[in-house]
Amino acid sequence: MVVAVEMPGERTKYAWRGEILATRAQVDPAEHAVDAAALARAASGLATADEVVCAYVPVRGEPGDLRMLDALRERGATVLLPVTGEPGPLSWARYEGADSLRKARYGLLEPATETLPPAVVAEAVTILVPALAVDRRGVRLGRGAGYYDRTLGAARADVRLIAVVRDNELVDRLPEEPHDRRMGWVLTPSGGLEQLGRDLPVSPE
Repeated sequence: MVVAVEMPGERTKYAWRGEILATRAQVDPAEHAVDAAALARAASGLATADEVVCAYVPVRGEPGDLRMLDALRERGATVLLPVTGEPGPLSWARYEGADSLRKARYGLLEPATETLPPAVVAEAVTILVPALAVDRRGVRLGRGAGYYDRTLGAARADVRLIAVVRDNELVDRLPEEPHDRRMGWVLTPSGGLEQLGRDLPVSPE
């Protein structure tokens, strides 16, 4: 069980982002590597053969690395990664190993394989979603560009949405807006996969 960090609920999304990005910038590379290895081990249990998993390449201090994607492929899953364009739903392309990646906008790495339309997200059984933080209700804090908010509406109703964060980025409460899509699960280095939104007291929002 991951221990949540107590942080003030009145903090704005902007303030949350600034603090978390500053903290991530101070993470020691050795610690990041240990966390990435743990996330890869946990990811190996997230998929089975012939399942489609939408994921992403961690960059700019995000927890994890390519081993997380390789672990999914080793289980026989088809791994799709986002291809960014103009603001709107994400397109996707198949991950076929590190050699299939190329540099893209925003400092991202994207597959050089065939680009697939946004609607392909509906084939995914599991979606790993990048996050700066997530709370125990499932509210996710992203970077603010809105790509995933525009994308996840096309996912299947029973899709498993998993926010991937560092241990101290699982918090008690984040600010939420009406368009935010809640996550059902969180993946952390020390806690592995944990369901969100269970056994929480009901309160007006």
